[in-house]
Amino acid sequence: MKTRFAGFEPIRHDRLIQEYRHDAYKSKHKLPEPTACPQCGAVFHEGRWQWAPKPAQAHEELCPACHRIHDKFPAGFVTVGGSFFKEHREELLHLVKNEEARAKAEHPLERIIGIEEQDDSILITTTDIHLARGIGEALHHAYKGELEFHYNEQENLLRVLWER
Repeated sequence: MKTRFAGFEPIRHDRLIQEYRHDAYKSKHKLPEPTACPQCGAVFHEGRWQWAPKPAQAHEELCPACHRIHDKFPAGFVTVGGSFFKEHREELLHLVKNEEARAKAEHPLERIIGIEEQDDSILITTTDIHLARGIGEALHHAYKGELEFHYNEQENLLRVLWER
């Protein structure tokens, strides 16, 4: 299958994406515990970011998701289009936001950065490649259609195309 994006390779639908490259938005040093994000309130505890009450005298540092949002530098791009999208736009957006809420409840670093209107589609940007994949899979599971994944290993980016 030929890819639509230079530097991106199509990936199989039945495999998890394995990170091969260093993500510049992950901490370069071991964070002191506890650490809290001053923007979203996520707490780094027991080696991972999680939703928890902010402990007294917690160290403060921006979490990787808030850092990406601040820099407007997404890890995932989901394009949703097609004639079905035009007719069911609000329903599809509702599913996308539900998928974000489900993922974000368990993984604070999985968030939507923005939803941008385009000519006959929308572009959803995410802080994490796994959320982008999850949104694409949720759309495909609920409404079928055509689903493509294109992963750029060097930049740790995932582009998802769904249309029907």
